[in-house]
Amino acid sequence: MTVADLDGILYPEIAPYETGFLLVGDGQRVYWEQSGNPSGKPVVFLHGGPGGGTSPWHRRFFDPEVYRIVLFDQRGCGKSTPHMSEPDADLRFNTTWHLVADIELLRRNLGIERWQVFGGSWGSALALAYAQSYPSAVTELVLRGIFTLRRHELEWFYEGGAAAIFPDLWEDFVAQIPVLERSRMIEAYHRQLTDPDPAVHRPAGVAWTTWEASTLTLRPDPDLVAAMAEPEAAVAFARIENHYFMHDAWLRPGQLIEDVAAIRGIPAVIVQGRYDVCTPIMTAWELHRAWPEADFVVVPDAGHSASEPGIAAALRAATDRFA
Repeated sequence: MTVADLDGILYPEIAPYETGFLLVGDGQRVYWEQSGNPSGKPVVFLHGGPGGGTSPWHRRFFDPEVYRIVLFDQRGCGKSTPHMSEPDADLRFNTTWHLVADIELLRRNLGIERWQVFGGSWGSALALAYAQSYPSAVTELVLRGIFTLRRHELEWFYEGGAAAIFPDLWEDFVAQIPVLERSRMIEAYHRQLTDPDPAVHRPAGVAWTTWEASTLTLRPDPDLVAAMAEPEAAVAFARIENHYFMHDAWLRPGQLIEDVAAIRGIPAVIVQGRYDVCTPIMTAWELHRAWPEADFVVVPDAGHSASEPGIAAALRAATDRFA
């Protein structure tokens, strides 16, 4: 499945009408762009990872005649600087709460009173954290592939649980780590990813990202894997993700589901692939049980990726409904 295969599902390609960089402090410059209708309904797209960056096709979930579409690259990835692929990358100023503050600063700088918040995977966690912090700024939530970074979610995917389904790919993932360090894979990768030597951190970044990219979709997608495993992007992606996972995303255990009361009145759609291995449906189900007012859509023939036809169609249906 390639993005081109979604032409009958998503809106046509569009170009931004405005781009810029937001100075958010700590020496960080965050890339942002606007496309669609400048007078339309505002929506902000929160990409995954953390560290995944945005892509032009992400604009296509929204009717360009109706929506004022805001995309931005979170700290350290995509077009934002400093880029976390650099050997001396400093992640001290990259936390969940830095990103929540960046979203709110961007909203204010663009003169937007309230906006729809759209996020998948890590973007769903960030959307929940932002909406729970600033509920009055959010008109609706569209969430996909629910991920709340609880310890058992991280251990499922990075400490061996998902190896039950992908033992062949897991073998490649663990091959990067010395045998005696494999009981704590996230910590072992952290040591390699933070090593300033490119001969150490580059293969670690590619191995980490290849494992994730290879398991995103129900059917293998070699083009997606190749794109995500490009070394510079892969190192930034892996470093940022691993940094967040080492710190449980600076969230107390269960916080994003426990604090649903703050957003219960916000219209929302939750889209989840039945066979999502990266962020299994158990988390989306727990969020659904805590928040029954939100529409819960299970796509029966999909994994994790927003590029899978059933998930893409459900996400477009959600934004069309809220248009």
